[in-house]
Amino acid sequence: MFYVKSALSAAAMTLLMGTVSFAQGGDAIPGERVDANGMPTTRSTPAEQAQTVEINKQVGAQNAAVDAKAAAVDAKAAADNAQYQGQQRQYQDQLQQSQAQQREYQDRTAAYDTLRIRYASERAAYRRGVWPDRYVKWVIVDRDAKLIGERVQLITGSRVGTVVDTAHRANGNVSALLVKLDSDKIVWIDTGDVRYNRADGIVMTNLNEADLRHMADERV
Repeated sequence: MFYVKSALSAAAMTLLMGTVSFAQGGDAIPGERVDANGMPTTRSTPAEQAQTVEINKQVGAQNAAVDAKAAAVDAKAAADNAQYQGQQRQYQDQLQQSQAQQREYQDRTAAYDTLRIRYASERAAYRRGVWPDRYVKWVIVDRDAKLIGERVQLITGSRVGTVVDTAHRANGNVSALLVKLDSDKIVWIDTGDVRYNRADGIVMTNLNEADLRHMADERV
C-alpha cells in the first residue's frame, strides 16, 4: 500500500513539473540550453518580450519619421526641379522671342537703309517746313517703345498717321519711323524729319503731306 501511494505522488510531481514548464514556454526543444531545473534559457521572459515589443514600436516610429522626412525632401526636390525646368523653358522662349525681334529690327532697318540710299536724291528734294522755335528741342534718341501707336502730325497740327514700327542704328538710337498714313499707305520717315515730345506723346514731321503720300509709293 505504501508503494502505490509513493507511485501516485511521483506521478503527481511529474504532472506538476510539466505544468510549470508549459507555463514558462513549454518543454525544451532538443538542442536548447536549459537551467538546473530543465527550463530553457534561450527564451525571453514576458517582461523581456514586452520590452522587445516596445523597442520595436520605437524603431518603427523612428523609421516612419525618417521615411516621412525623406519623402518631404524628395517632394521638395521634385518641386524645385519642376520650377527650374519651367524657368528654363520660359527663359528659352523669351530668348527666342528676343532673337526673333532682333532679326525683325535688323530686317526693317536694312529695308529702310536700302530705300533711303536708293531715293536719297529724291528725298532730299522734298519740301520741308521750318520748325517753330518751340519744337527745336524735340528730338528722338533712344529706342522708345512708347513711340509705337503715337499719332503723327504736321507742323500745322493736322494729323496724318500713326507710328507702327521703328528702325535703329547700331547704337540703338532710332533712325526712322514706319508710319501708317490715314490713307492706309505705309511710309518711312527719317528721324531728321521728325520731332517728338515725350511728355505730350506728340510726333511731328515738317514734311509736306503730299510728299508723304509720294514717299509711301516708293518701294525697295
